[in-house]
Amino acid sequence: DPIMAKAEDKVENTSIEQHFYKVDDFEDRLRALQILLLKHRPESTVIFCNTKRVTQEVADELRHFDFSVTALHGDLEQRDRDKALVRFANKSTSILVATDVAARGLDIESLDAVINFELSRDPEVHVHRIGRTGRAGNKGIALSLFSNKETNNIAQIEDYMSIEINDETMPSEDYLNERPHYPEMVTLWIDGGKKNKLRPGDILGALTGKDGVDGKKVGKINVFDFHAYVAVHSSIAKAALDKIATGKMKGRTFRVSRMRG
Repeated sequence: DPIMAKAEDKVENTSIEQHFYKVDDFEDRLRALQILLLKHRPESTVIFCNTKRVTQEVADELRHFDFSVTALHGDLEQRDRDKALVRFANKSTSILVATDVAARGLDIESLDAVINFELSRDPEVHVHRIGRTGRAGNKGIALSLFSNKETNNIAQIEDYMSIEINDETMPSEDYLNERPHYPEMVTLWIDGGKKNKLRPGDILGALTGKDGVDGKKVGKINVFDFHAYVAVHSSIAKAALDKIATGKMKGRTFRVSRMRG
């Protein structure tokens, strides 16, 4: 006697605040993106684009203006995808620019904001995108940019979500004079992993042992087969680097370096 159980994607999430802004050309869209990031200053943001090319272009432009950003798309090698996800998840990178395919299965805690640089052509995908913020009772914000060519997408979202969408006035360009949010954490790369019998506890112990760093300033530790990553507060980055470089884990020393953007 089988029964059907179905999860409704259209259930309203009142913890997500949606805003829509009308833009013109690509340059206008990029400028709007910067203004919104500088106004809201989210600690952790995913920016969605529809193609791999635009994803990389947006990440490159934001990096040019000194934002802490990394790209995630299908043209990246698995090693680079792992690095991007690790740095974003451990909060040593504050912005992840991604395609829908690359972000599939992305599980990030406490995501403050989702920005649709381009609207999805599928309203169901739009709901999935914005549903990545405002989880576990936290407040989230979803900011969407659209042009005259995307008014049909807006109508589909209105119909699918049973809402009325009105475009809002873009915040003042004075925000462009502000400095971007920069993460407090940095990531250290360690040249050893599971194949070297390394475990997260070994790394934490090496950092916080005799004359070690404050354990409260050590963040996420990710161990892969041949390398590992540990997030530490920027204030202890040098001390943590020296501690691992001169200390021993599993009876041997490992190479370590600070990952930069």
